[in-house]
Amino acid sequence: MSRRNTIRGKELSEDVQEKMSEAVEEKVEETQNFIKMILSPSRVSMYLVTKNLPFVAFLLGLTLLYISNRHLAERTVRKIDKLGREVKELSWDYKSLSAEFMKLTTQSEIAKRADTLGLKERLQPPIKLEIVKEKK
Repeated sequence: MSRRNTIRGKELSEDVQEKMSEAVEEKVEETQNFIKMILSPSRVSMYLVTKNLPFVAFLLGLTLLYISNRHLAERTVRKIDKLGREVKELSWDYKSLSAEFMKLTTQSEIAKRADTLGLKERLQPPIKLEIVKEKK
């Protein structure tokens, strides 16, 4: 696959390509000159470094604080997710046990279990006993 220098589908002439490459080279040179100027011994002196050392230490402290805060937040999010999954699981367990309990406490299920023990279900309604108190 050959690449052609084009802008909006039109092929560039050699003059335009040359001008563009010169512009790019100028930008590269300007960037290199800027970096050399910033890091030159006349700009970066021992006095300047020692003068700004407390500020650099402060920035390092903030960076460590930021990193530790980020780790703490991620750990908390993982813990919340784990507890959320646990709550869902316990909710499912509760619902299944509740449904099973409701099934076991129906009258027909109780009658079946009582029958295995030899107990029989009453077919007549209960009798109401009344105690008559004697007046003295």
